[in-house]
Amino acid sequence: MTLPAVRVALAGALALAGCRTAAPDVPALVTSLTPESRAEITGAVSRALNGAPVTLADDALTREDTLVVERARHRSLDGTPSTGRDTGRPERFRLVQSGGRCVLVHEASGRRSTLEATTCRPR
Repeated sequence: MTLPAVRVALAGALALAGCRTAAPDVPALVTSLTPESRAEITGAVSRALNGAPVTLADDALTREDTLVVERARHRSLDGTPSTGRDTGRPERFRLVQSGGRCVLVHEASGRRSTLEATTCRPR
């Protein structure tokens, strides 16, 4: 092989190597919601919402790949809901499988949290 042919072959190999893309995100469902995975998901959601306390449903992310978190309603001193307009929008999260790992994605910020203690499967 001549030197120009080697350069062309090397350039082609480098171009192909550079075209690799990350594993695509696939919508996913939690396979088993354990106390550990529940705490991990709750923590990831709370961190994405700047430390706000969150409460998850018992079947969160086991039937749907989307998690919608609504803001707590303001209450008066006697515990009844206060009147007035609630302008806060719910926060949305998606569970995806990316490269075989479970990842929780906060839709508003794009923030991704890899869930180590959570097992999931493609939806």
